[in-house]
Amino acid sequence: MEIAIIGTGYVGLVSGACFSEMGVNVTCVDIDRKKIEGLHNGVIPIYEPGLQDLVIRNAREGRLHFTTEIRDCLWNCDAVFIAVGTPPLQDGGVDLSYVEGAARSIGRNLERHTVIVTKSTVPVGTSRRVRELVQQELDARGSSVTFDIASNPEFLKEGAAIKDFMHPDRIVVGVETTSTRELMARLYRPFLLNNFRVIFMDIPSAEMTKYAANAMLATRISFMNDIANLCERVGADVDSVRRGIGTDARIGKNFLYAGCGYGGSCFPKDVKGLIRTGLENNYRMQLIEAVDQVNERQKEVVFHKLEGAFRGDLQGRRIAVWGLAFKPETDDMRGAPSLVVIEKLLRAGAEILACDPVATGEARKVLGERITYCTDMYEAVSGADALVLLTEWKQFRLPDWKRIKGNMKGNLVVDGRNIYQRDELREAGFDYLRIG
Repeated sequence: MEIAIIGTGYVGLVSGACFSEMGVNVTCVDIDRKKIEGLHNGVIPIYEPGLQDLVIRNAREGRLHFTTEIRDCLWNCDAVFIAVGTPPLQDGGVDLSYVEGAARSIGRNLERHTVIVTKSTVPVGTSRRVRELVQQELDARGSSVTFDIASNPEFLKEGAAIKDFMHPDRIVVGVETTSTRELMARLYRPFLLNNFRVIFMDIPSAEMTKYAANAMLATRISFMNDIANLCERVGADVDSVRRGIGTDARIGKNFLYAGCGYGGSCFPKDVKGLIRTGLENNYRMQLIEAVDQVNERQKEVVFHKLEGAFRGDLQGRRIAVWGLAFKPETDDMRGAPSLVVIEKLLRAGAEILACDPVATGEARKVLGERITYCTDMYEAVSGADALVLLTEWKQFRLPDWKRIKGNMKGNLVVDGRNIYQRDELREAGFDYLRIG
């Protein structure tokens, strides 16, 4: 089978590498020449565990190709996936200019019947717009080439994307024709030999499923963070509450961990996108609005704990920050709680020394040189008045507290991810603050 994937970002590159691993001949297309040249040389533009090896091996074995010219591959493609970025707009909507540009490019170069699959996260109705744009370009050429449309949203977790793609718990596909259904079933069958879990549905439902899934997960996070904040006020322990409700089979334990808020490229954008879709259809998503509001407020909780501990005087305080990325195993800084905490600390006059295993480069693009970047976690705490954990990287989970106590000037630890044991830190001589 021959497929093309437009876009070599997070979704496009992971999808291309995984499809090629299963024997599909894949061509990844991107207008960024520098990115394509890098990929030809084994340079991966994103951090994702296992991705570099997968890309290099399949490119070397001739199943994975890269080009800046879509016409180089459309002549023999069975399917072309649109996996370009859909950044958020100021009003909470979604910028579809890259999706629309890809659709027009397909229409200008399509030479045979092909299934056009939208894999980017897009609002309901986008596939219909893709159809219109492709057809407009075909009509302008006087071409009689036909095509089908499908929607195939991704459900990949950053940091575990290869595993999620290779061993999916389900695959959602929106189709309009039997032939498209058969093609997509054939494409995904190698991933699901023991248990075929492709859920076929109409295209609008597939588009909505992606938004609904992320909104539900975000709701659980914001719900637990709201409970955590109330726990602090009434003297309850949010971890005990989490265990108490998570063992209820109707609720389950996943996504019930209190912390300093969610970030990344998906949850914030998709929650706001769903709110916007509701407004455009004269329906207010009040619950989802509250989820977003709670999350934005939660990102400030760590700062307020620091502010309270130092009685409102953070001027000149040296604060060590462990973790910058929005979650472990990624360098993604989009929507990261660390950005909110650091900006507020800087405005309060604090000095920041930060350590993150992989996200320093991306953080520099946002924060510049206003903070000090450390390559060693213990270097960051040297002379610090307080240590703040914002991303629960594995190397931060079992640190040498005796060494840290000897290096720090102060003794305050603020745990934004609730990964440490209160009794252990208090016995080591620290003042320990956590969420809930």
